[in-house]
Amino acid sequence: MTEDFYCDEVLSGKTEVNKVLETENVLAYYHTRPFYPVHIVAIPKKHIPSLLTLEENDNELLLELLGVIKKVATMVTEENGACRVITNLGDYQDSKHLHWHIVSGG
Repeated sequence: MTEDFYCDEVLSGKTEVNKVLETENVLAYYHTRPFYPVHIVAIPKKHIPSLLTLEENDNELLLELLGVIKKVATMVTEENGACRVITNLGDYQDSKHLHWHIVSGG
């Protein structure tokens, strides 16, 4: 896997995705290799390596990202009764681009 699948593949258009919700600065789409029955990924369109590297000037983007995550999580919860919202850090983070998983089932 590349160091940043989201910039290199998804945001560049090399890998097509099934979009769930998109704003000017955020994209949520169905995971290309889902681990859960419902597996959606939400990413900022700006490259930010991880939650730990967010800077103060990213606050508006973070609020927009969390707003998208909230909308998607609400949709998934209404359709499936529950969901998890997950972000990975350090060695758990395969792609070094801030991303959140909204998952249900399994």
